[in-house]
Amino acid sequence: MKKSALLVLLALSLVLGAFALAGCGAKEEAAAPETEPAVELPAGAKAIKDAGVLRVGVKADVPNFGLQDAATGEFAGMEIDLAKAIAKRIGIAEDKVKFEAVTAKTRGPLLDNGQLDLVIATFTIKPERLEQWNFSKPYYQDEVGLLVKNSSGIKSLADLNGKTVGVAQGATSHDAVQAEADKAGVKVTFLEFATYPEINAALESGRVDAFSVDKSILSGYLTENSTILPDGFSPQDYGIASKKGTDDLTTFINGMLAEMETNGEMKTLLEKWSLN
Repeated sequence: MKKSALLVLLALSLVLGAFALAGCGAKEEAAAPETEPAVELPAGAKAIKDAGVLRVGVKADVPNFGLQDAATGEFAGMEIDLAKAIAKRIGIAEDKVKFEAVTAKTRGPLLDNGQLDLVIATFTIKPERLEQWNFSKPYYQDEVGLLVKNSSGIKSLADLNGKTVGVAQGATSHDAVQAEADKAGVKVTFLEFATYPEINAALESGRVDAFSVDKSILSGYLTENSTILPDGFSPQDYGIASKKGTDDLTTFINGMLAEMETNGEMKTLLEKWSLN
């Protein structure tokens, strides 16, 4: 009888111990920190996430900003990485970022007709453009410059009197150069081209005497046979553009850009692409 009672007490002790351990486990589990809640996306960003794809217009012919590999079709550059950073914060996988090559002439219409969610394509923020599209705060500032052949003997804007300048269709370079030429009393004519490689080819062949666009873009076309003139004018602030009515998406992107400035991510990005 004593042995049976002892066995019963032992079994009861084991059962009570198991309950006690289970209770401790439950308390520890309850005390564990909860997963940080996901940031609530604004309607514009949520619509992109729900669609499962971010469609971005980028340059295909601007070294360091947006350049498409002719063999693979892949895009690379600072603005490509910027688009991927936006996608990451929205919750879109990197392989679901769809890039489309745009030019100064096509990028606005592609936003307007809904084919693109964003344009990150050395798109300069101008008052007249703010009336047509939403723009983020600037992520890069540049100025308009002039690329000439060393053999031309051209040393400054003044030497372009009677010369022809090549510019991109729909770009602000034409007006910027014209304004400076008018101030200096210099007479210039312009030829417009669809792409930067076409302007560069025109410079090489002698169809134009100078290639004008933002200096950082010109640097990608600089060779030992050409020079970027010291003249610089019309500061150019690049912004991320979206369709009118997407104010909450613009606010979301501005927050991201501010964060990237604060945590050093933007500095690293600029250094990576030699744009600092």
